[in-house]
Amino acid sequence: MSDEHITSQVRSDFSRARFKAFMNRIRSIVSGQPTTLLSYDEVKAKLHIGGPIYRGVQTVRVDQIVGSLNRYHQFDRAFLPVEDQIASRWQNIDLAFYKDISLPPVLLYKVGEVYFVVDGHHRVSVAREKGQEFIDAEVRECAAKVNIMADLKPEDLEILGEKVHFLERTHLDVLRPESRNRLTIPHGLDRMVDHIAAR
Repeated sequence: MSDEHITSQVRSDFSRARFKAFMNRIRSIVSGQPTTLLSYDEVKAKLHIGGPIYRGVQTVRVDQIVGSLNRYHQFDRAFLPVEDQIASRWQNIDLAFYKDISLPPVLLYKVGEVYFVVDGHHRVSVAREKGQEFIDAEVRECAAKVNIMADLKPEDLEILGEKVHFLERTHLDVLRPESRNRLTIPHGLDRMVDHIAAR
């Protein structure tokens, strides 16, 4: 493939990725289901996560990367680009893919079963768009009192935050680690604590 053909291809790839992001946005409006990328700072604030602790270079499933430290407004939940301003950087990473140029591992924070990008957003975006299942990453793990799965949505954070608050008040996760308390309504665990305290 000639350089001219490759250059044309990477432009086409970015345009296609932007169109997919646009269609995701339309579906989001129609369905009411948000497609926003999770903000690490918001998750950290609501769930009181600790760390990070360095865990070395690992192979990570791309579909477990659901958020970002500081670029959550530039990509959607599928890591598709939502801004034209990032075209140049995105296309440079795509070009490296076509030329089989090795790129350094991305840097991720691990929280529960999911990951947040610290550095390497465009590499994650291109990898996902290419259908790549795994990516090499330097991983730093952050401690969490609740299990966070890949289907976590922004609207789930309030309920999970209530569970964290409950565990911090009761230390139930330490006293009875086998206990499983499921919360389905906001403030439900606070009501449980108040009910127990009143007895």
